[in-house]
Amino acid sequence: MKMLFRQRFFSWLDSYDVHAEDGTVLFTVKGVLSWRYTLKIFTPDGREAGMIKARMITFPKPVFDLTVNGGAAGCITQEFSLFRPRFTLDFRNWKISGDWLEWNYRIMCGNTPVAVIAKRLWNLTDTYEIDVTDPDDALGALMVTLAIDVVKSSK
Repeated sequence: MKMLFRQRFFSWLDSYDVHAEDGTVLFTVKGVLSWRYTLKIFTPDGREAGMIKARMITFPKPVFDLTVNGGAAGCITQEFSLFRPRFTLDFRNWKISGDWLEWNYRIMCGNTPVAVIAKRLWNLTDTYEIDVTDPDDALGALMVTLAIDVVKSSK
């Protein structure tokens, strides 16, 4: 299952629409005015499905808590690395690795691929394609992608 998320061109807080290949809206992501960087993820019918929230005072390593259906689900932490972006996931036993340009990422669970994340270039706003093996992992893969995008945008 492929998902495409594109940041809205005019939005005061970060805001994204996440679409399936056929253009169907799967999720809407909205930034929340808060002391900590917060993004809420909604289903097409308006129910909150998940949230990522930055922890306070985690310098130099950003940490984002992941929430699914109102309950704590795990976190993602950016690790210091000179040549490759490195993130540690405490979420569903997933591991993540990225290329040296920080455009493409692969999420694995053991030896099983969960998702491939690719940044599309030459767009006016941040645009990512997320190819998820199991549709049940779509929300988790989206939350990981959003956290990576926040870290990259803050550089």
